[in-house]
Amino acid sequence: MRLPGTRYQEHGWEQVRKLLGHCSLQVFRQFGAQDIADRPGEPAPLERYVEAMALALHAVVRSARAEAPGNSYGDSVGELALSLVLELPVHASFWVGLQNAIGVEQERAGAFWLDGGADGILRKKVNDMFAGLRDKVDADSLTVATGRNCSPNKIYTYRMLDTAYREIESLFAGWQQHSAQVGAILGRELEGMPIEVRRLKSIADCEAGWIIRWSATLERFGGAPGPLDTRSKRFASLKNSPEKIAAMLADIGDYEQLSANLDSAESWQGEDDVAALWLEDYWRVLDESVQQEAASEDEEVATPGAAAIAIAVAPGPVACPDAAQLDAERALASALSLPPRYLELARAAQDGASWAAQVMAEVSLPIRLAVYQKLLGAMDDSYPEDWLDPQTAALPSLQQLAALDRISMPTLRKRRNEAIDTLYAANAAKAAPHGRSSN
Repeated sequence: MRLPGTRYQEHGWEQVRKLLGHCSLQVFRQFGAQDIADRPGEPAPLERYVEAMALALHAVVRSARAEAPGNSYGDSVGELALSLVLELPVHASFWVGLQNAIGVEQERAGAFWLDGGADGILRKKVNDMFAGLRDKVDADSLTVATGRNCSPNKIYTYRMLDTAYREIESLFAGWQQHSAQVGAILGRELEGMPIEVRRLKSIADCEAGWIIRWSATLERFGGAPGPLDTRSKRFASLKNSPEKIAAMLADIGDYEQLSANLDSAESWQGEDDVAALWLEDYWRVLDESVQQEAASEDEEVATPGAAAIAIAVAPGPVACPDAAQLDAERALASALSLPPRYLELARAAQDGASWAAQVMAEVSLPIRLAVYQKLLGAMDDSYPEDWLDPQTAALPSLQQLAALDRISMPTLRKRRNEAIDTLYAANAAKAAPHGRSSN
């Protein structure tokens, strides 16, 4: 979720949270959780904690987690973690809250930090502190950026609505498997594909009534009350205020559209560089393909791995479906927050001549991508750009791939695993003539 001025509300927060928790445990081991209390004549615990955290974060600054993207503005996970730690002295009430929480736990269980399960307890309390702090920092930043007052509670509500939209978007994409719940959200029985599935292309297209009815369906279809239907007072006023929900959805949608336009402008400016990098990857993959084919002739036993699979990702022409199918595919991709022409371009980026592609010739494109995701991971340098979700720079999620193939998640996993088994069997058969004969 993007909002003006905010930095901690996007996909990278989960890694920021884990990094902060990991480093905090290291710091508590240095001077003991019991020393978190204020002691006369000693340096303030908050000062000690901030200094020790800065050193701990600096020590892992080159780790994969710290260098990972933290948001869409270019901040890394490590940079976001350090900047949030440095906010603690400015908002010391969150540190006091941590002190009180640890004090209460100590009164209840004694020196709990000496127990085997202490790490989990301490990590949870640190997570709570930083989660509250991030919403406070982002709320203040949004207020400065827009001139409109914003509280941490409102940031929390924005995040709930964004999460609700993502859930509704996913249900709409798989409307055939979730027809009863989608019908309840829309307030009518479904007769074929609902027009709203085509219409829902961003959070700005989401209706307040859908959010309210989605929350009401969760107890029936998910087993637990939705956020607007619990006893919590946090969202109580929203259930009867669709106009407030609509306004907040519009806030998120408007800024997402604005920031997406800025992202597009940046990508146009770097088009030549991107093309050059793509060609470099293209020739690298082709070279690896030739080397892999040559090496397989001499190997006594071959095991398919990244190199064997990477030969399938070089671009190549494929036949196009008819116009009606293209229209349906574009509507489905849009409903999944993918580029409308995602399937067309992804198909065109295949190489039907490679060994792996020939083995999986009868396998659908979404299943192939699920195979590559399982064997190589969601991100790999050999993937063509047209295979990637622009929002994540990775392959689509398994849920998105299942929806693209119009099948359920269990069916996707089953077919993916069958395709992987086929690759292993084909590779073993290919290597068999060169293996040692047994006497």
